[in-house]
Amino acid sequence: MTDLILACDFGGTKLSAAVVETAVFSQSNPQWHNHQRRFSPPQATAQTDIATMIDMGRELLAGKRPLTVGISFGGPVDYKTGVVRLSHHVPGWENVPLQDRFEEAFQAPARVDNDANVAALGEWRFGAGRGVADMLYVTVSTGVGGGWILDGRTYRGADGMAGEIGHTVVDPNGPLCLCGKRGCVERLASGPYMAQDVAAARGLPADDVTGKQVAAWAEMGEATAVAILERGAKGLGMGIGNAANLLNPSCVVLGGGVTKSGARWWQLVRQTAQATALPEVQFAILPAALGDDAPLWGAVALAE
Repeated sequence: MTDLILACDFGGTKLSAAVVETAVFSQSNPQWHNHQRRFSPPQATAQTDIATMIDMGRELLAGKRPLTVGISFGGPVDYKTGVVRLSHHVPGWENVPLQDRFEEAFQAPARVDNDANVAALGEWRFGAGRGVADMLYVTVSTGVGGGWILDGRTYRGADGMAGEIGHTVVDPNGPLCLCGKRGCVERLASGPYMAQDVAAARGLPADDVTGKQVAAWAEMGEATAVAILERGAKGLGMGIGNAANLLNPSCVVLGGGVTKSGARWWQLVRQTAQATALPEVQFAILPAALGDDAPLWGAVALAE
């Protein structure tokens, strides 16, 4: 047995793993002991991804046995049993006992949770949320998801579904979301949906526009891109303000690619959130400190 923690992050298209020493919890500037990332092949399945991740873990551990294993998974997870319910990106993940698989592979206790909860834990333990007891983490990227830290602990809800801020409705007459409702935060603020709406407005094929291009065009003052990006920022801000009214976090930490959309985007998110929340509900809206590694650092904290 060693003092090493193995952290794993199953993303939709990439797999990341890292090893840290338990001393990392007392460090002001924690660093990986070892780190590796691989992209999933085009025809990836649950079994190929599990095999790849176990292989990476063994390489990083170099024959040593970890003290614990923490796992972030990009999809619904039953935290109590460590069973993955499904993946929206990779086939074959229905009801996979991922915790058991890793405990068997590494002969060490393992913990599994969905990536939004784990990223929230990472930012709270090692990133922008350090030192607060109550925090909401929101990732704004391909989708919009969230995770709660309340009273210093991850809050998952009765069925593990707490934090689904992306599917709170902020415009009942808005465009139709994949979930079947209209005007969800995700439908207005996520990168692919904004790109889809700009492409439709400009008569372009949907595949010709990305969320990053929408932000770039908005920066140049292109009217359609400006309107769609600002609508998304306001929708996200409204969702955050409503969430703040319900659970009164000290801060809201925002991560994901869409948060790189410029100063005007941040200004509108903050203004709308504060205008939506009650005047007595005070909170800061902060950029994430850990970037794409938030779920991996959260997996370390999960295994603490």
